[in-house]
Amino acid sequence: MPSFKASLSKPFAKFIAFRIKRWASKPVETQQKVFQHLIGEAKNTSFGKDHEFSSINSYEDFKNAVPIRDYEDLKLYVERVVKGEADVLWKGKPLYFAKTSGTTSGAKYIPITAESMPTHVNAARNAILLYINETGNSKFVDGKMIFLQGSPVLEEQNGIKLGRLSGIVAHYVPKYLQKNRMPSLKTNCIEDWETKVEAVVEETMDENMTVISGIPSWVQMYFEKLIEKKGKKVGEIFKNFNLFIFGGVNYEPYRAKFESLIGRKVDSIELYPASEGFFAFQDKQNEQGMLLQLNSGIFYEFVEADKFFDDKSERITIKDVKIDVNYVMVISTTAGLWAYNLGDTVMFTSLKPYRIVVSGRIKHFISAFGEHVIGKEVEQALKEATENTLISVNEFTVAPQINPEKGLPYHEWLIEFENEPDNLDGFIDNLDTSLQQQNSYYFDLIKGKVLKPLKISKVKKDGFQTYMKSIGKLGGQNKIPRLANDRKIADALHQQKLIK
Repeated sequence: MPSFKASLSKPFAKFIAFRIKRWASKPVETQQKVFQHLIGEAKNTSFGKDHEFSSINSYEDFKNAVPIRDYEDLKLYVERVVKGEADVLWKGKPLYFAKTSGTTSGAKYIPITAESMPTHVNAARNAILLYINETGNSKFVDGKMIFLQGSPVLEEQNGIKLGRLSGIVAHYVPKYLQKNRMPSLKTNCIEDWETKVEAVVEETMDENMTVISGIPSWVQMYFEKLIEKKGKKVGEIFKNFNLFIFGGVNYEPYRAKFESLIGRKVDSIELYPASEGFFAFQDKQNEQGMLLQLNSGIFYEFVEADKFFDDKSERITIKDVKIDVNYVMVISTTAGLWAYNLGDTVMFTSLKPYRIVVSGRIKHFISAFGEHVIGKEVEQALKEATENTLISVNEFTVAPQINPEKGLPYHEWLIEFENEPDNLDGFIDNLDTSLQQQNSYYFDLIKGKVLKPLKISKVKKDGFQTYMKSIGKLGGQNKIPRLANDRKIADALHQQKLIK
């Protein structure tokens, strides 16, 4: 018999689903209200005065007044906030800084304000409630739930607390979930990822785990250590485990591996959280894409990725987006980010309601030869090449080989296999064919003998973990880029002798 908590969750889920449907059915109007709120609230900030927010009456005015910026371009304003100055990007001071490691700018300090913080928490909650409303499954709320995340220990700088986003969010777990939540605070505060996972295994292996959440690559590490300890599949260890919540990377390359580790299929919910905002979550089990959060204090703009670096690239709102076009997503938020280039690329899978998939990073692509290959394409190629086979992949990345010792240049796929293909040449052919079918530029380069078909370098077991550890990015929210236009990762794997 379901508990009072499980029973109560169903009418609450229905209420939340109704509220979401109400704003999702009026997307343009909802975004216009968000836009007006943002401009009105920030017109007396330093940024608002510098960009004459008091004269902005339309989206066209905003585009003319506020250029697209990345973190580097916004850094002078952020540094003033970090020093303790108020009313710079948003009214008052932020509650927190989510500290992230930037690839070009060292540490990044992303502000989280009193107004933006609840949207991070509510979106995660609403994703689970919409799952309950759709499936009727609420029994899992009575079991234990694990959230593999960063340490909740926060530093303080000029009166503002700072830490990793997942560590900040850990302080906002609702009281009704506190007793169910694992691991313990003591374990969650362990900084070293390998030590932490060992401790999580010890704490959880004999518990009634019903929900497990985290970035797939790090959850995989947890699963493997569980199996090593107990000698059984995860689904046998946790008989009531039926819901996996994930974000950060596409789950598809991991799905077959996870089903093997678990021993059965489980439902999953995909999330799209970032330090800059919680942008989308999966609202339907059988629909592709995640529901874009249009009512969360975030105003969205989009620029076609292929034209992003052109001088005359066009900025548009959701009103003008199209399905299956690769867009750079640009955001303005109640945390004080303005026309901010998040760096992510997305594609719309539906316009009623607006659903997206993350297709990659504007900086994570391969176009060394003009091929414009993106993350979504390499992930799809791998999915097609491993479907209905025993081939299983733990991790992978792709890089261009521009100057091979002999022959034509090519794309190098660095893959850590769990189960290798019996016929590697056939597997390579399937991968390359799928990529050619998806990307006409790549097809033309192969056909024109500018490139030769891809090559695979087999990475040793746990090779990617060894590499991530070597650069101080093992665990937490860190993840391997699916592809890059340079050979930084590829060369490091070779130099560290992590290739078989």
